[in-house]
Amino acid sequence: MDHKSGQMSAAQYLYPPLEPFDQRMLDMDSGHRIYVEQCGRPDGLPVLVVHGGPGGGCSPAMRRFFDPEVYRIILFDQRGCGRSRPHASVEANTTWHLVADMEVIRRTLELDRVILFGGSWGATLALIYAITHPDAVAHMVLRGVFTMTEAELDWFYAGGAGRFFPELWARFADAIPEGERGDLIGAYHRRLFSGDVMEEMRFARLWANWENALASISSTPVGGEGPSDYARAFARLENHYFVNKGFLDGDEWIMRNRHRIEGIGADIVQGRFDMVCPPASAYRLADGWDNARLRMVPLAGHALSEPGISAELVSIMDKLT
Repeated sequence: MDHKSGQMSAAQYLYPPLEPFDQRMLDMDSGHRIYVEQCGRPDGLPVLVVHGGPGGGCSPAMRRFFDPEVYRIILFDQRGCGRSRPHASVEANTTWHLVADMEVIRRTLELDRVILFGGSWGATLALIYAITHPDAVAHMVLRGVFTMTEAELDWFYAGGAGRFFPELWARFADAIPEGERGDLIGAYHRRLFSGDVMEEMRFARLWANWENALASISSTPVGGEGPSDYARAFARLENHYFVNKGFLDGDEWIMRNRHRIEGIGADIVQGRFDMVCPPASAYRLADGWDNARLRMVPLAGHALSEPGISAELVSIMDKLT
């Protein structure tokens, strides 16, 4: 779960656009090739940017939250999305493959400890990586927290958020026959992986539009159409992860394992009116974690591009130096 909409609204808080000094494809297992880029200062503080979705891919705007004179900024496209290949593939594509890929990236670039910067699903993956490799993480900056629980999935895909946007929820839910609406994630899964490309494209757009329309507090909730190729990869990958409950060993996995990272510092930024990942998850994650600081941004939703969220994230990164 992550979005690029409305980037210009937050541009005043970001550093100027910059180009990578290094771009490469890393060969992983099972034929996957992962796109990795580096920007900023080659000998700077390493920050690993973890994009959302799953399947959202990284964008040039994500480079701009960091002082390029201070940070070595590393972005990568997770399996199956962005510039990574094969495109939209769910084969050998699980949370644990992504954690292993992040470790390959860290070791290939000869990094010791990294700052993890991730929002939404990117926050989920950052937390799981840190729990798995706590000695490799110097600090975490998380936004729009999503902890991959059944309650969070039910909120967004079983009608909770739909109570605030009934006309958009009807468009999303009514595309499925009434008898299948008790499990919309499963119903969409059957259509996103039907083998009929036209059907997959249609339901991919419906899936992506439902989420995109609720991303920003300032969005006009009309659910505009995105590029079909992007929507298909995004929807298939996100649905694949959600139908499999994030490939985690039971519900509440992150909270059950939080003790492994409580020695690591974390800054958590959350929009007060986040409809995709409501603030209860961020509050619960921070509660009792002495090294975590929660910043609740008023009049902000979910998107990275919310002005208040962008300003807070840049301020945090500036202070970490």
